[in-house]
Amino acid sequence: MVAQHILVIDEGTTSTRAMLFGMDGKLHGSQQETLTQYYPAPGLVEHDAAEIWDKTLACCQKMIEKAGGADKIAAIGITNQRETVVAWDKRNGAPLARAIVWQDRRTADKCEALKAKQLEPMVQAKTGLLLDPYFSGSKIGWMLENWPEVRAAGDNLAFGTIESYLIYRLTGGQHVTDASNASRTMLMALDGDDWDDDLLALFDIPRKTLPQIVDCAGHLGTTAVELFGSPIAICGAAGDQQAATIGQACLEIGQTKATFGTGAFILTNCGDTPPRSENRLLSTILYQHQGERIYALEGSVFVAGSLMQWLRDDIGLLKFAGESEELARSVEDNGGVYLVPALSGLGAPHWRADATASISGLSFSSKKAHIARAALESMAYQCFDLKTAFSADGVDWQNLRIDGGMVANDWMVQDLADILDINVERPGFFETTALGAAMLAAVGCGIYPSLVAASEMISGLDVHVPNIDPETRTRRIAGWQKAIHSVLAQ
Repeated sequence: MVAQHILVIDEGTTSTRAMLFGMDGKLHGSQQETLTQYYPAPGLVEHDAAEIWDKTLACCQKMIEKAGGADKIAAIGITNQRETVVAWDKRNGAPLARAIVWQDRRTADKCEALKAKQLEPMVQAKTGLLLDPYFSGSKIGWMLENWPEVRAAGDNLAFGTIESYLIYRLTGGQHVTDASNASRTMLMALDGDDWDDDLLALFDIPRKTLPQIVDCAGHLGTTAVELFGSPIAICGAAGDQQAATIGQACLEIGQTKATFGTGAFILTNCGDTPPRSENRLLSTILYQHQGERIYALEGSVFVAGSLMQWLRDDIGLLKFAGESEELARSVEDNGGVYLVPALSGLGAPHWRADATASISGLSFSSKKAHIARAALESMAYQCFDLKTAFSADGVDWQNLRIDGGMVANDWMVQDLADILDINVERPGFFETTALGAAMLAAVGCGIYPSLVAASEMISGLDVHVPNIDPETRTRRIAGWQKAIHSVLAQ
């Protein structure tokens, strides 16, 4: 029987999943496992890469069994939490230490020291990125400097982002990384084909420890026979935000998507020319196919869904995630309360690793509902700040396509439309990150000739139109600006 399915590995910050897609983009099954978060100290976030591998493999095996065997899988597509770094032993794929997660801020001092040496303009010109702990390069340098077990691996040391690590384990030794993930390391020039010597020297990273940079769609490797009974081709890979942009069919210049997951990430397709930001936005590779690159301009918000998780699990304000919508609807307005969610610093366009969160405007009249509403409102305000920066760079959003776990919240989606003053489009199928990886794999294995052709895998849209009094909108934005300026002034 001809292979009928594409298997997608969607490895995120808080969980890993295997998802079974049909050639038409329909989801036929999903297996998910939660991942352990380690917080050794304030600002430090780590994962156990062995746990990621074990749970990912188990999820894949369940979905392959559901499909009827490995011969029913045409290809595997992989999408992953970006910037998170793994160090492993090339001999057996075993992690040498915990993975350092994208949210981790341990290299803030290193980044500040490099800024003090006036090196940020060089880094930005080459990579489209800013000197911030968020990116992989400084994390790899820190591992080499501070973890003896990593240094001791010598010629057997391998580094990679999560998709690179998973491909290594799946194939039994193929050390590659796709161009979209490579562009987030701060070790590759946007217009370069390989790792950049100046950037490697900046963080003192040996080239031999890094993977080969390859396309996002094409033959990236073949799984080891013993894993699934027979080999399966790996034909697609992209960082989660790039995959979501593809899964939202933002395939023409100017089309924009926002993903509201652990953080919030907005990307605009900028075509085949690397964009240059004057407003502290990021330039990144959207995807690479047959050696040709498409670029995007990106704004990154560090805290989105993780704010609601924190309010639920650590503060006890919410009993369940969906309660935030009920509470927001239960009050007429925010009661003057503003929440700046800088729980792990502030991302674009501020880039303040040292910023801390705040709740302002509290009084005896403030209720739990006002704080919950302020938390949801902060999503639209952070996006407004990014929209302003994108516009200043000459990239105006005509509308916004959204996805991610938070967009199930109808109140928040409407608030986005109201504050941004544009139409907000939500897909019928929320899992656009996984769908984008499926589209890349479908192109990579020849099912579709192009991503435009593969976009027929995408379902319809639900459109939210702005519906707010302009005076109320202006007043609310002014309150936010006062609140965030207070945080930035600390």
